[in-house]
Amino acid sequence: LSSTHAVVIDLETRSVLEEKDPDAVISPASMTKILTALVAAEHITEADLDQAFTMTIDITDYCYVNGCSVVGLMVGETVSVRELFYGTILPSGADAALGLATYVAGSQEAFVALMNEKLEELGIADTAHFTNCVGLFDENHKCTVSDMAVILEAAMDNDLCREVLGARTYETAATTDHPEGQILSNWFLRRIEDKETNGEVVCAKTGYVVQSGNCAASYEVTNSGKHYICVTANAHSGWRCIYDHVE
Repeated sequence: LSSTHAVVIDLETRSVLEEKDPDAVISPASMTKILTALVAAEHITEADLDQAFTMTIDITDYCYVNGCSVVGLMVGETVSVRELFYGTILPSGADAALGLATYVAGSQEAFVALMNEKLEELGIADTAHFTNCVGLFDENHKCTVSDMAVILEAAMDNDLCREVLGARTYETAATTDHPEGQILSNWFLRRIEDKETNGEVVCAKTGYVVQSGNCAASYEVTNSGKHYICVTANAHSGWRCIYDHVE
């Protein structure tokens, strides 16, 4: 594998099938947003999904200053909370993730506290600690690929997260700023779906910052009905990351 860190887990037997330096501390980059979606999903009701959220200049400025990947939501643009979930995962939109954090907890700081509480609940707080909800590099924003596997498994147990992480595309509603709506796409799922993996990659989330290289977490159901989670980090390109997951 090109990736310098990797783990493959059989969810039925709870066994690690393959690993490559799985306990080294890494920057999770935008894989962070798996936990963002999970924590948000656990703190809202079904009725919240259709509630409106209006983008603020604080959110758009944060994304611009930090060079974040975004959905492209504009100041004053109003979208549903449901669309914030899809915007967080499919195009890895920091604007959508910050919108979720603000809707749920009032601020990113308060939301990050909920994220770290969830890490405690999952039993991985000794090695995992997050300082933001979008995946920006910070020396104290860290986990291992094994930790991320735990986070992804927890997300798979949440119906909303499983639905969002498994969407290939999602069409947003029309707004004044986007009168035809937007087609959001999970490029990892769309690029791996025609590769031979002896099954179907059902859910996935990528990440990249310089300090992490290209990384991803994926969940596959094989043709024989087995369930696997794979997490890799520090591949030298986005395509190489995909081919490591295929392998």
